[in-house]
Amino acid sequence: MLMKNEGIERFGLLLHDSARLLRARFEAHGRSLGLSSAQWRLLTRLSKEGRATQARLAELMEIEPISVSRLVTRMEEAGWVARQPDPNDRRIRVVVPTARTLEALADIRSVAASVYDEAMAGLSQPERQALIASLTVVLNNLSDAKIAECGALRAKEEIQ
Repeated sequence: MLMKNEGIERFGLLLHDSARLLRARFEAHGRSLGLSSAQWRLLTRLSKEGRATQARLAELMEIEPISVSRLVTRMEEAGWVARQPDPNDRRIRVVVPTARTLEALADIRSVAASVYDEAMAGLSQPERQALIASLTVVLNNLSDAKIAECGALRAKEEIQ
C-alpha cells in the first residue's frame, strides 16, 4: 500500500505514458481499418456528436483548426466523412459520418474494447470501474481549473 504522497511524483508521467501507449495500440489496430490514430480519434468524437463543425472537432480533439481541416479533407477523400451545409446557417459546413463510418463503427468499438481489455488486464471489474471514476474526477478537476483560468484571464483583460 502506498503512503499518502508516495509515488505521486510519477502521476503525470504515468498518465502521459499510458495515453501515448494507448494511442500507439489504437494506431496499430486502426491500420487494419485503414485509420491513423488522428482519424480514429476524429471518428470517435464525431460518432458521439453525430455531426460537428470543424471548429468543434478541433476543440474536442485539442488540435489546431487547420489540422482538423486537413484531416477532414483526407478522410472525406477516403469516404469516412462528408461536409454538409448546416441546416440552420448556410455559411457553416458540418462534418458528418458516412455510411462507411457507420458500417465500421462495430469494428471500431470492437477494436477499442480489445485495446481497453489489454490496457486493464489484471484489474478486477471493481478496480476498472474505480480507475474510470478516478480518471473522470481528475479530468473534471482539470477541466474546471481550465475554465476558471480562462475566466480569470478574461476578467484581467477586461480590467486592463
